[in-house]
Amino acid sequence: MLAVVPPPVTVRVPAKVNLHLAVRDVRADGYHELATVFQALSLTDEVTVASAEESGIEVTGEGADSVPTDQSNLAWRAVTALASHVGRDPDDAKIRVIIKKNIPVAGGMAGGSADAAAVLVGLAALWRLEIGRDELAEVAATLGSDVPFALHGGTALGTGRGEELVPVLTRHTFHWVLAFDRQGLSTPAVFAELDRLRAEGDPPRLGSTEPVLEALASGDPNQLALLLGNDLQAAAVSLRPGLRRTLRAGVNAGALAGIVSGSGPTCAFLCSDADSAVRVAAELSGAGVCRTVRVAQGPVPGAKLVTGDDLPRSTPPQVHA
Repeated sequence: MLAVVPPPVTVRVPAKVNLHLAVRDVRADGYHELATVFQALSLTDEVTVASAEESGIEVTGEGADSVPTDQSNLAWRAVTALASHVGRDPDDAKIRVIIKKNIPVAGGMAGGSADAAAVLVGLAALWRLEIGRDELAEVAATLGSDVPFALHGGTALGTGRGEELVPVLTRHTFHWVLAFDRQGLSTPAVFAELDRLRAEGDPPRLGSTEPVLEALASGDPNQLALLLGNDLQAAAVSLRPGLRRTLRAGVNAGALAGIVSGSGPTCAFLCSDADSAVRVAAELSGAGVCRTVRVAQGPVPGAKLVTGDDLPRSTPPQVHA
């Protein structure tokens, strides 16, 4: 008997930057309580899901050598989570996941979470599931704190572990320069370092998110620049002292402000406009303080099917005997 195999589905999914990341005390479940303002950026990964005779993951692009291609990959855990959620046997989910990376690995920009969100959207389309974004977000929250935001994108206030999201009004396109470090940083290691620093003293803690939300509503990058903050920055810099030099170089190049993104080590520089971002990127790339520089803007939508002109010329569905 012949079975028609649906064509592969490709999803584009954004990186995130934390404009404000306040880390509260450790909760009973071992996670820190967070209050954060996420913004999705135009730096994206592309994830393709396809029916296959043998399951597997392929990774190319930025940092591909350090991305696991076994069942420990969060993208594969997304396959099994969605299969279980809709009553399919995860062991029978013969799916090939192909990830084209542009988001730095272990860079504080939620690249792994983004890929997991892309898999959820792609599989829902591949399997023709009648499932909305809110239901997908419930599955996403079981996978990791940043996965729901990668699904929705835009700008959002995140609380709890970061998975409880409220959309934030943003009246402006903000322009960013991203400096990738030569090596990633482990998120658990950065949180552990923050706990150590707090046990030895009392480094300053961020306050309310309200001023950041007001700056976003105003659309004024100069106002927002004064309010960027990240409680994890001190810990990231403690583990990677060279980040101080990177942050200083970006501001000296003309950025309005610089911040370590999430748990680092990527540094994100807010610029006044698109032309300024190009100038800052050019100067920063020659400063010898980072591995790679990228220009991005935000906010952008979350994980989105790539359709029409965005796709290569389509091929007929495959037929397996």
